[in-house]
Amino acid sequence: MIFFAEKVIKFYQSLNLGIVLSDGIQVMHPHLIPEVERISSEFYRKFYSDNYPRTFIFGINPGRFGGGITGIPFTDPIKLESYCGITHPFKGKSELSADFIYQVISGYGGTEKFYNEFYFTSLSPLGYTRNGTNLNYYDDIELLENLMPLMGSWMKSQVDFGANKDRCICLGTGKNLRYLTYMNERYHFFERIDVLEHPRFIMQYRRKYLTDYISKYLEVLARKD
Repeated sequence: MIFFAEKVIKFYQSLNLGIVLSDGIQVMHPHLIPEVERISSEFYRKFYSDNYPRTFIFGINPGRFGGGITGIPFTDPIKLESYCGITHPFKGKSELSADFIYQVISGYGGTEKFYNEFYFTSLSPLGYTRNGTNLNYYDDIELLENLMPLMGSWMKSQVDFGANKDRCICLGTGKNLRYLTYMNERYHFFERIDVLEHPRFIMQYRRKYLTDYISKYLEVLARKD
């Protein structure tokens, strides 16, 4: 029997963009770095060495200071060690989205409980930069058009790991929701999509309402209907 963890590890090892990028755009594929591959594999084997179905949570794409370093969505080097108990050689500072997410994870009951029930991914599991700054997959029309067929394939591959098909959760109420909805209507992956504001948006523009957003996240995560 192949555990959920091994399916995730194999998926990231096999990721291949295979499209021509516009001038100034670069792809972040940290899993091509042996040390990232080793550490991220340790993470997935620690929390996903079973075949329990998970509720999928879809972000946008990895950023430079979180998943772009560790290879693990919404997990910066500091959280990887302090919350997940995995030592590593990565250097880096806290990342805003990871700061928020790990407050939510703590409120939910900690990493073991959370990762036993949920799986973080992104519509694009590869990240992008343009001229050294983060780029969302939908912010460049040519990139988006080239990625659309790939994103459908990437989603199908991951759903086959063992997804809870009753629902998924979308982080982002705008374009990320639009394209996740499009993919779901086309391929019928999930019965419904629950929606939450993206952590980056909360931390940048709504931080004074932080406790309210954490409560909202916890309410949505706990839904069983």
